[in-house]
Amino acid sequence: MLQRWMWIAWPAFLMAGVLEILVFSMIDPQELLWFGRPVQLSREGIYTLSFFGFWLVTATSSALTTLLAQSPFEVNRCPLSASTRPAACPKQQSCSAEQTQTNCQ
Repeated sequence: MLQRWMWIAWPAFLMAGVLEILVFSMIDPQELLWFGRPVQLSREGIYTLSFFGFWLVTATSSALTTLLAQSPFEVNRCPLSASTRPAACPKQQSCSAEQTQTNCQ
């Protein structure tokens, strides 16, 4: 599970840095307006908030990509052990070593 989080967080972090460089190479943070008024933050504050905003957006994109890349087996897998599964859980028996993931239901 930690590996999957790193698949999301690390590329998002890198792209947030790239977006930060691209955006603020063309825009001066002191000239930004928020609802028609100047933003009352230092340049570093604007850079920081923007970086975390960019990171959130790119992390959301990476998370959706990771979610959509899951196989049907991963999506439909019941996380409970065989003895505690409810009747609605799709897999009603434990998989043996000989059975493949598609045959074990």
